[in-house]
Amino acid sequence: MKDKFLGRDFLTVMDYTKEEVLFILDTAADLKRKWTRREPHEFLKGRTIAMIFEKRSTRTRVSFQAAIAHLGAQSFYMKSEETQLGRGEPIKDTARVIDRYCDALVMRTFGQEILEEFAKYMRNPVINALSDLTHPCQLLADLLTIREKKGEFKGLKMAFSGDIWNVFHSNMIGCAMMGMDFFAAMPDGYEPSPVVLNKAKELASASGAKIVFSKNMDEIMEGADVVYANTYHSMGGPEKNKEQRVKDFAPFQVNEEAMKKAKDDAIFMHCLPGYRGEEMTDEVIEGPHSVVFDEAENRMHTEKAILSLVTY
Repeated sequence: MKDKFLGRDFLTVMDYTKEEVLFILDTAADLKRKWTRREPHEFLKGRTIAMIFEKRSTRTRVSFQAAIAHLGAQSFYMKSEETQLGRGEPIKDTARVIDRYCDALVMRTFGQEILEEFAKYMRNPVINALSDLTHPCQLLADLLTIREKKGEFKGLKMAFSGDIWNVFHSNMIGCAMMGMDFFAAMPDGYEPSPVVLNKAKELASASGAKIVFSKNMDEIMEGADVVYANTYHSMGGPEKNKEQRVKDFAPFQVNEEAMKKAKDDAIFMHCLPGYRGEEMTDEVIEGPHSVVFDEAENRMHTEKAILSLVTY
């Protein structure tokens, strides 16, 4: 199975099969055990990893840099405005130069097409550290956390409240792939990417998962095994409509009353950064159901898995 990954881009989980995603999770779990036991795992010693970030970042930047260091590689962090991209150099020129210097590129950007163009002109793998369309690295951390806490995916229900944006898209795909029901808050005037939705429906048909959009918070939360909150105004999204978005999503806040509708052993997740008092309350994120910081830690372990599998 490992041979299937070498040199592949990681632009979206939609490019991978269920079996391949599970293999990544198994690899991440093994690397996490090694890290916990302080066992050396410098599988990429001597390698160089470029990192281009066009958006602000805490977890993604620190987790990737820590992961790269633990794997024995060297990382190069760049803001796009500090490179020749900032003065208008074509992506294809930058991509081909980075490809001569570095063994992989990690990029946090806006349009998915930017990542696809880098991938087109690079032989070495390109890893999506977040785009407006998807956040596949976050999804892997989410899936690893759910498996750690719940054991299996099949038959679970995720209740999702938050912006219809990259984390929403990725979790909808992940649930559909793994056989988890995905119930999401969907205010009037908001809808997912048709491309992602069609793929999710295809995967759900194969796995038996349900995809349900509702304006009824009780329906979303009833019997949920996993409750996932996300900001109402995603970075890079239509932030100019922030006040309207907060108003539109306000009925779907995850608070203690809402959590009572979920199962007693439900877990609460959030990709962070979170806006306490908007999408969730302080009592929920700091409460007994919260696994938010385990989830954040798992970013590092799943990113190690991706890097170690795809890098030559």
